[in-house]
Amino acid sequence: MTRLDDGFRAGGSLDQVSTKRWRIIGPGLLVAATGIGAGDLVATLVAGSRFGYVLLWAAVAGCFIKIFLVEGAGRYSLATGKTIFQGWKSLGRWTTWYFGPYILIWGFVYGAAAMSSTALPLVALFPGVDLKVFAIAMGVAGALVVWFGKYSSFEKIIAFFVGVMFITVVGAAIVTAPNLPAMLGGLAPVVPDGGLIYTLGLAGGVGGTITLAAYGYWLREKGWTSGKWMRVMRLDNAVAYVVSGVFVIAMLIVGAELLYSANIALTTGDRALVQLAEILEGRYGTFMSYFFLIGFFATSFSSILGVWSGVSLMFADFWGEIRKIPVDDPRRKLGGSYYRFYIFWLTVPPIALLFLDQPVGLIVAYGVLGALFMPFLSLTLLWLLNTDRTPKQWRNRLFSNAVLGICTLLFVVLGGTQLFSAVSSLFPS
Repeated sequence: MTRLDDGFRAGGSLDQVSTKRWRIIGPGLLVAATGIGAGDLVATLVAGSRFGYVLLWAAVAGCFIKIFLVEGAGRYSLATGKTIFQGWKSLGRWTTWYFGPYILIWGFVYGAAAMSSTALPLVALFPGVDLKVFAIAMGVAGALVVWFGKYSSFEKIIAFFVGVMFITVVGAAIVTAPNLPAMLGGLAPVVPDGGLIYTLGLAGGVGGTITLAAYGYWLREKGWTSGKWMRVMRLDNAVAYVVSGVFVIAMLIVGAELLYSANIALTTGDRALVQLAEILEGRYGTFMSYFFLIGFFATSFSSILGVWSGVSLMFADFWGEIRKIPVDDPRRKLGGSYYRFYIFWLTVPPIALLFLDQPVGLIVAYGVLGALFMPFLSLTLLWLLNTDRTPKQWRNRLFSNAVLGICTLLFVVLGGTQLFSAVSSLFPS
């Protein structure tokens, strides 16, 4: 592939170089597609249904925050040639003691949740089939795609599902005829009565958790391995989160126009999207219901594919570091034995949770470790990007530190709320 910076030096036109840049956008799209799952759509939909457009500014701010967070992870990877886990490991053993249990417990619980979420729209489309059958089939299908597939083909598959998501989710928003003056009013930073948690959730909780840290691994698979790719990485990341912002705003529009204006309450969890499809059918006909359910499926299945790929790469790197295996060992790479073990871990053991009530202790551990991850990510990025662990020219500037500092405070508050909720579930009143 032609080096973009060489194109500038060789006298290539800005249009030619820009065209090449647009063609290679990909890793950021993977993070965005993976991070925007059914739960994120529900959170945004519920916010719109309860508060109309008042929290639109928080959704936009959330995408802006994630741009800086993911850029930090990508910048560290390109500037140092190291993975994010290698960076964490340099901060002390405490990072390994946290990350090891987290990635195993998270993968076990998330595997079941992601498979169930992907099965929900399929059951709505084909009600004669049991949800567990679709859930297992989708988990296995996702595993097969990333088990045998190469990065380039995987990227194209994700791009296809992003296209489906864009057409269906944005199409649903257009059909509901958004109120443009009200939308513009929603850009003013206002926190409604009783809306603090929703505001914080939209600003910090939409758009991925552990998958944000997977960005650096996809950069390596793309072949972007040094600082010369920094400008392209930043473009890739920014475009990806603009796309994420469009999805989030679209669902807020649907919530505000279709539910808030009609005072319609939603069920909890991912089933809210099935209920939304039924509401769309009642308002606009059967086609619109099927149209949205296809988008719901694309959103959920793209998250399966992204996690099964990106987090498996993270685990392979983590386990390789623990066992002190050389970085270039095939076991640590895409398609290696460590990578495939985690795909298996995400797919097969969680099937048991589909047949059992999820154990309270496991769910609490999942909630506690998950609540700590985003503060962990933002704090460690601040540490890595402000010390000699990163070359001086690529360290944080004042504005980056300010944004990451705000991120950290936001995630500490959100994490504390999640932590309280997880622990409280052990002692129901």
